[in-house]
Amino acid sequence: MTGTRAGEVAAETGAARDAGLRFIGRIGTPWTDRADCPRQGGADGPACRVELFAPFDRALAGLEAYETVELLYWLDRSRRDLLVQNPTSDGTLYGTFALRSPERPNPIGTALVRLVAIDGPVLTVRGLDCLDGTPLLDIKPDRDSFTPKAPPKPGAG
Repeated sequence: MTGTRAGEVAAETGAARDAGLRFIGRIGTPWTDRADCPRQGGADGPACRVELFAPFDRALAGLEAYETVELLYWLDRSRRDLLVQNPTSDGTLYGTFALRSPERPNPIGTALVRLVAIDGPVLTVRGLDCLDGTPLLDIKPDRDSFTPKAPPKPGAG
C-alpha cells in the first residue's frame, strides 16, 4: 500500500467478501506503470487488445454491429481503502465517489471504447485507460446505440 497525500483519509474496511465475479478475459495496453497510463482514454488513443477466455468468446456474437462498446474491468493494482483523496497533491480534497480515480472500495473501471475489429476471441479497441494485463469483467454495447431485443416491459418510459 502506498502512503497517503496530505489530507487523504483511509479506512480499515476489513477483508473483501467475494461478490462471485469471474474474469472473462485480459486487457492488453501499452502501459505497465500508472504514471504513464492516461487519466481518461480517448477515441484516438492507441489500439489495445482485449482477449476473451473460452468459453466467453462465444458471447461476442452480434457485437460487431456496434461502433462503441463499454468495457468493465477490475483495477487489480489499486488501493481499496481511500475515502477522501487529494489527487492534485495541493490540499484540495474530494470524496472517492466524486472522482473517477482507480483507488476505490470496489476498483471497477469502465470505459466507452471504439470497437476497431473482432478477430476470434480478440477485440481491438481504442479509448482505454488501464494497465497492461488488467482483468476484464464484462462487455456491453454502448447504451446510446443499443435497442433492447426483448419486447418493452410495462412502465418502461
